[in-house]
Amino acid sequence: MASTSTSTSKQLPKWATLDPETLGVNSKPHHVLNIVGGKWGGNTKRSMDIPNPMDKDAPALCSIPDTTVDELEPFVESMKAVTKSGVHNPLKNVERYLMYGEITRRAGQALSEPDVQEFFTRSIMKCVPKSYAQAKGEVSVTAAFLNNFAGDNVRFLSRSFGVPGDHVGQQSNGYRWPYGPVAIVAPFNFPLEIPVLQLMGALFMGNKPVLKPAEKCALVMEQFLHLLHHCGMPKEDVDMLNCQGPVAEKLITTAPIRLTQFTGSSRVAELLSVRTAGKVKIEDAGFDWKILGPDVSDVDYVAYQCDQDAYATQGQKCSAQSILFMHENWEETGLIDKMKANAAKRTLDDLTLGPVLTHTTQGIMEHINKLLKVPGAKVLFGGKELSNHKIPDCYGAVEPTAVYVPLKEMLKDEHYDTCTTELFAPFQVVTKYAADEIDLVLEACERMSHHLTAAVVSNDAKFTNNVLANTVNGTTYAGIRARTTGAPQNHWFGPAGDTRGAGIGTPESIKLVWSCHREIVHDRIVPEGWTQPKAT
Repeated sequence: MASTSTSTSKQLPKWATLDPETLGVNSKPHHVLNIVGGKWGGNTKRSMDIPNPMDKDAPALCSIPDTTVDELEPFVESMKAVTKSGVHNPLKNVERYLMYGEITRRAGQALSEPDVQEFFTRSIMKCVPKSYAQAKGEVSVTAAFLNNFAGDNVRFLSRSFGVPGDHVGQQSNGYRWPYGPVAIVAPFNFPLEIPVLQLMGALFMGNKPVLKPAEKCALVMEQFLHLLHHCGMPKEDVDMLNCQGPVAEKLITTAPIRLTQFTGSSRVAELLSVRTAGKVKIEDAGFDWKILGPDVSDVDYVAYQCDQDAYATQGQKCSAQSILFMHENWEETGLIDKMKANAAKRTLDDLTLGPVLTHTTQGIMEHINKLLKVPGAKVLFGGKELSNHKIPDCYGAVEPTAVYVPLKEMLKDEHYDTCTTELFAPFQVVTKYAADEIDLVLEACERMSHHLTAAVVSNDAKFTNNVLANTVNGTTYAGIRARTTGAPQNHWFGPAGDTRGAGIGTPESIKLVWSCHREIVHDRIVPEGWTQPKAT
């Protein structure tokens, strides 16, 4: 695997229990451990080997405990030991707000150090192959988040408010209250950023989380927990369970877990919603749209951003550009040719191309062929398996692909679901619309079932306002530089239009997901000379 890094450092952090350079190379792979009740351990009946995603002939990347249902008791007991009022709250163990401010400061400082950044960047690249820039960007965003919430910013999240009462001695106070025992089910595509941001939010607000990382990349969060312990976090504060999905579901429905935050597929999100009786916060599928407005400009930039949004990290982002609605004014600009040329520059050597970890090549090609049955549909570019690769057969290996589908055909009931099915791969649908067809575009957006990210690529204020006013996506970019991907630490990221929607990255998202409102009304003074009134 080629590297675009300029770093030559081989210094491993003192707390690390693996060397990223040996992952998928050593015949005896690193074994990831569980932690429960403050104790690390991995002696489960079964273990699971994680294949090297770049080379099917290489040794396993690592192995993880394949924890079974009858091995869940320690995790259940750990959750039972936590009260509904949490490990801390505004009236209990308040010194822990300060403690987590300091832990976060230390962790942010550590994750900003070049050797630690390189350690996590390389670890991410090994288990979820993506370019060095994409992997390091994930580490940088995580470090920035930690730095943002250092010091007093943890306790500022639990700022309360007071309202004067009806008489002297009465006052109502609103507090942000933890749930107590909670669960986090994290995805594979951002093995550090997403679980860390949700995990720290849960901890800040006073909860005790059990983390279930994705099997393919569990080693990343194992190492991050070692970093947090090094920075002063009590080992009892977080449990980590390595297992398959049905076992995690059993824990969530057996232990007294009061909230589950899930990031992943819509199928599992809906399943958990039912199994938990709605006690979930979800950030699931995103069939994310981009609309190019009538005002054409900066074609090279727009082509570049379309390529990044659709194909960076092999399209394995919940915010990836899934469909491009192109105004007819863009048709003669060479935009599609420029997108094709940009996609052709992507290679396995620098991991701007790589394996698709949730679909096989056959499955991806079947979806493409199904789309091509829509009248007028055609492949604009791609649509082929990668050449000269050794990616395991259980994964996908395809060229960056764009399929054109006529807008009116897409809107037909018999085609719409196929055209708006999210394919977590380097793939997008492209369509065009005439000046008098913007209502058809808005109809297409309205009929979509998930509303995560979107982009309105236009500096036309009237056009942009019309689109924004009639859509709901939770994180929407607008302007000629609008994108669908690239969620930094400085704004909310999450879906809208769903009462279960989970945000990430900001104070508002942390308070929404990881705490509830509690009102305490103080009524302390009985007035002098009070006499008992007639009963009512």
